[in-house]
Amino acid sequence: MEYIILVISLVGIVLGADFLVAGAVSIARKFKVSDFVIGAAIVGIGTSMPELVVSFIGALKGNADVAIGNVVGSNIFNILGILGVTALFFPIAINKENMKFEIPLCIGISILLILFAFNFFNGNTACISRIDGILLLIVFIGFMWYSFHRDKQNASASTTSEDAPKEKTPLWLAVIKVVGGLAVLITSCDFFVDNAVQVAKSFGVSDAIISLTLIACGTSLPELAASVAAAIKKNTQLALGNIIGSNIFNISLILGVSSQVMPLTSAGITYVDYIVMIAATILTLLFGFKGKIGRLGGTFMFICFILYNIYLIN
Repeated sequence: MEYIILVISLVGIVLGADFLVAGAVSIARKFKVSDFVIGAAIVGIGTSMPELVVSFIGALKGNADVAIGNVVGSNIFNILGILGVTALFFPIAINKENMKFEIPLCIGISILLILFAFNFFNGNTACISRIDGILLLIVFIGFMWYSFHRDKQNASASTTSEDAPKEKTPLWLAVIKVVGGLAVLITSCDFFVDNAVQVAKSFGVSDAIISLTLIACGTSLPELAASVAAAIKKNTQLALGNIIGSNIFNISLILGVSSQVMPLTSAGITYVDYIVMIAATILTLLFGFKGKIGRLGGTFMFICFILYNIYLIN
């Protein structure tokens, strides 16, 4: 029965992602918002909902390692796994604005997470305090405001009503596609992860490996499905926005909210995990100097992801 549910869940993931991306693109064109910003905002926040739920519940149950580990693991998977796999088939375009703002911000907030997690500023017990969480939430609000403000300025400066692509899909239908697609996507991912864990346990896989791999990767399945669906539609800026936006939200929004429940300790997360997370984003920046992440870059990223997982298992 578990295998049947897995197959049905995968179908739901694919269909949900397709509706989500189609609706998001329609909304972007209606309001003349760039594909990257709509990917970072609507799609990015939406596909980060599983991470938010898992981390928040982990904090409520007093298991802070789940909250931080889920975010760190998901961010690594988002870039090395998802962006790597997507670039293998569809080169990911990276523009100058991504290089100047979003990717450096992603690196900066990852470094800030390490400083907070190991209490670099006050030297007390390693944890993300409520004050740290509030600062992370301020970063989230600032990122959202600046993204839409800059996008509005760029649109008014460079795009006239004659130049803008015409969108025939009614706004109400586009919203239904986004909300419905997101609901199907997250529900299907939830069923997929639950049944994948059951199958893994039936083969004797330990809980530690399951939490580090299946749960972290499973909560990132919406990002994977949405990015691939966007790339297939030749909208790689939306795919990039989804990944970079999700990583920023995972740290700023999810850990910011979760830390208000209780201070988040990170005893089970090592420097290696944090370094891999930052290194993955730096790779995106390095490949971005060429203007895109091609098949070679995607292959290198995915190999790094496999090596990291081998390290975890051993």
